[in-house]
This record gives sequence, C-alpha cells and structure tokens, in this order.
Amino acid sequence: MLPTHRPRRNRKSEVIRDMVQETRLTTHDFIFPLFIIEGQSQKLEVKSMPGIYRFSADRIIEEVGQCVELGIKTFAPFPSINDALKDRLAKESANPEGLYLKVVANIKRQFPEVVLMTDVAMDPYSSDGHDGVVDAESGEILNDATLEVLGQMALAQARAGADIIGPSDMMDGRVAWIRRVLDENAFQHVSIMSYTAKYASAFYGPFRDALDSAPKKGDKKSYQMNPANKREALRELALDEAEGADMVMIKPALSYLDVIHAVKERTHLPVTAYNVSGEYAMVKAAAQNGWLDGEKTMMEVLTSIKRAGADAILTYFAKEAAAVLRRG
Repeated sequence: MLPTHRPRRNRKSEVIRDMVQETRLTTHDFIFPLFIIEGQSQKLEVKSMPGIYRFSADRIIEEVGQCVELGIKTFAPFPSINDALKDRLAKESANPEGLYLKVVANIKRQFPEVVLMTDVAMDPYSSDGHDGVVDAESGEILNDATLEVLGQMALAQARAGADIIGPSDMMDGRVAWIRRVLDENAFQHVSIMSYTAKYASAFYGPFRDALDSAPKKGDKKSYQMNPANKREALRELALDEAEGADMVMIKPALSYLDVIHAVKERTHLPVTAYNVSGEYAMVKAAAQNGWLDGEKTMMEVLTSIKRAGADAILTYFAKEAAAVLRRG
C-alpha cells in the first residue's frame, strides 16, 4: 500500500521549506565576545581561533562599530591582564582606572545603545589563575571569601556602565550576593545573567590561550560542573532562580544541547548558551583543511543551539554569521 502521509510534500520547494521552517537565526540572537589587551593600535589574531582578535582599547571601538553595522548589539568583553597587576584577591578587578573598566565605560560612551555583558570571575586578575580565592596552605577554593571579591567586582562593573553582570565563577550563593550588593548601591536596573551550568570542559583551551588565564596549579573541577551530570544543572537552575537571576547560561553549548533543552523546559527565564572557543576552533580547523564547508557548518551549529532552546547565543561566530544573514 502506498503511503498516505508524505512529509516530503513540505520539503518540495525552497519557498515551502522556508515557510514551515521552525527555527530562525537573527543577529538579535548573538552576543559577541571581545578580547581586550594592553597597548596601543593592537589587533592580534588568536592563533587557535582564526578570525578572532585581541584588541587594545583604541582598536576595540572600531571593532564594535563594525559589528553594530552588521546588526550585533550585545557584547561580552573579556580582559587580558598584565601579570604584574595580578594578586590572590584580584584587586585589579575593581580598579576604575584599570584596563577592563575603562574599556567598558568607553564603549558605553561611544555606543550608548549597545548592551554590555561583563564577566564576573577572578581568574583574569588572579595570580593563582582560579575563579575563586585559593587557600595558601590547602589549595582549597574558598567559596565565601570569594563572594566578597565578586560583589565588589560586580559593583565596579555596574558603575562603569555594564548592562548585564555575568557571574561565571560557579561559587555557591554568588547570584544572591551580587544582587544584594547591586541593589544596596542603587543598581537595581542592572541584570544578572548567571552561568547556571558551567561545566569543567576540555573545550576552553583556546580561550585560556587568548587571555593567559589558566590555573597555575590544579584544575577547576571543585567548582565547575562534571560533564557527566544533567540533573545537577537543574538544581543549579532552581537556586539561581530563587536567588534572583534574570537570565541563565549554559556553557559550553554544542556538547550540552540536552542540558540547554532540559533547562529551557523548566524555566520561564531567558536561556542563553555559550558556543565556546574550542567549539569554534574545531569548525575553523576542519574548514581550513577542506574537511567541512565552514560557513554551512557554522550556521548549522548555531541553528542547533537555538533549536535546543537557547534564546541567545554567546558565540565567536557572531560577526561572521551576521554577515551571512545580511547576504540572505
């Protein structure tokens, strides 16, 4: 007997395929990471991330302007801090005259319409390279001592003009702590996008190369999540919701599509996903070797992340993908 139901009828022409397409990417979906370095007139490519650059403060404005022209309006700057300015309590992170906060303030001055999501974690500023305060004797990451540092860091970023605070440290209780500090200092309007499920992933290597932020000793497994766990992400979600997060983040994205979907099914908060440096580098390396069509693979990766449930995607592909979308 010949089939009665023929799903291929909805695929028979490009117009019909477009009409019934379930998931669509737009530039409004993208958050573009920016790497900031000291110096003047600097634009240095990250070797492990072809097409991604580290910019000095003067050159970053040019990059933001190009992205805005392509329709990208949300950015996540990350700093590379001189080792001489690092210490175990990350004091440079709250220095209003430091590289990061001055760049954040300048971007908001030059482009008041853009949204800046700043990163709250100690590792760029820590002489230990960890996201928390390290006990000098035991090597333990001290959760509650870290909260004090994170609160001051978040407050300094809000004062510099941050629209969204992004705590990526994975310390317990940090969303509630940061929310209280912001509210007590009249920054009730500043949002918190919590890295709800940040996994202890092997996909972060190129990012750490770009910022020289790898731990000096040990690893981050006592605070970042076990890649084997999904239910734990839902527990973290419940805590972040209760503590006052405005948005939640899953990191990485591509190998954690099931986690993105599970979180999306259980929250009314916006869900974001971080398409991390290693995921970007894999596609770029395969494309350079002629093993994949880089552009098509990029768009398929981003579509899959949105299809899984991400409302926004923090991705190094943002600028390139925006250009593709503009071409139609």
